[in-house]
Amino acid sequence: MNDKRPAATVKRIVGVLSAVMLFSLPMSGAVAKDTGYIFVSSENDNAVTVLDGKSHAVVKTIATGERPRDMKLNAARDKLYVIASNSERVDIIDIAKLAVERSVDVGEDPEMFDISKDGSRFYVSNEEDAKVSVIDIAGNKVLAEIEVGEEPEGVMISPDGKKLYVTSEVANMVHVIDTATNEVKANIVVGNRPRRFAATPDGSEVWVTNELGGSVTILDGVKDEIKGTVSFAPKGFRADDVTPVGITMTRDGKTAYVTLGRANHFAVVDVASRTVKDYVLVGQRAWGATLNRDESLLFVVNGLSDDVSIVDTRTNKVIKSVPVGRVPHTAVIDD
Repeated sequence: MNDKRPAATVKRIVGVLSAVMLFSLPMSGAVAKDTGYIFVSSENDNAVTVLDGKSHAVVKTIATGERPRDMKLNAARDKLYVIASNSERVDIIDIAKLAVERSVDVGEDPEMFDISKDGSRFYVSNEEDAKVSVIDIAGNKVLAEIEVGEEPEGVMISPDGKKLYVTSEVANMVHVIDTATNEVKANIVVGNRPRRFAATPDGSEVWVTNELGGSVTILDGVKDEIKGTVSFAPKGFRADDVTPVGITMTRDGKTAYVTLGRANHFAVVDVASRTVKDYVLVGQRAWGATLNRDESLLFVVNGLSDDVSIVDTRTNKVIKSVPVGRVPHTAVIDD
């Protein structure tokens, strides 16, 4: 039988097939948006574990530099920045490809970092050198080095981008730095071994965890002075086992979640009244904490049980524990 078809029909079929093939192929310039991926850095695996946002199954394990710790997304949410402390660099992961595309040198023993509001600079705490390095991300070069107290760790840019806050674990201080001049404007003595920060949306309050003080110190973000303290005492734990490290706040600034380290709990704190509303049992050595975009779930990283506790924030109940790599440090969510 003669199966010849009109030329116009053949052209239409070829066109359709070409379009299907085009959109089926991966595009080299593809950009991942709102993937839902949960990224967890694992210090002892030299890797970042990627979890599916719904099933929480492992999607991929991405090799990084040695001892990956702090992580942040860029503003476009297409790159993940990962500090590799023992490699003295920040690895930049392309989220669409789930691969390290390049690295930026950031000085000796980097601990944590933040990103300037325009996305051009890293502010990195260098523990051994007692300084903060200001790094040009695109140019991969040091723009400035700012001397601070011994063993700096926590780093946070203020909501308006004008101030940089840095903790000094040995000096028990928070250093307040003018980002326009890179000059230290204030040194505030806080609790014992300060670690990390959170701020209210307007920057009027800055909360800093005190690991060996069992507390959070509340700073006035305008006057750069202490305005309050919240102490933690979950039942059944000695005071020296209550070691606050991680902290995150809801976007409206009404609720803070504080991980309590060796106490294996996190605290739910009402920001306005500065009262602890609940203590929630999670994994061993509750370390980092982050909220998903709609703030319905809290992800708590447990450094000694090698897992992440997923918490329903409406009930403050753990709904799932997900195994990850060895000694997980930080979780970041691309949702």
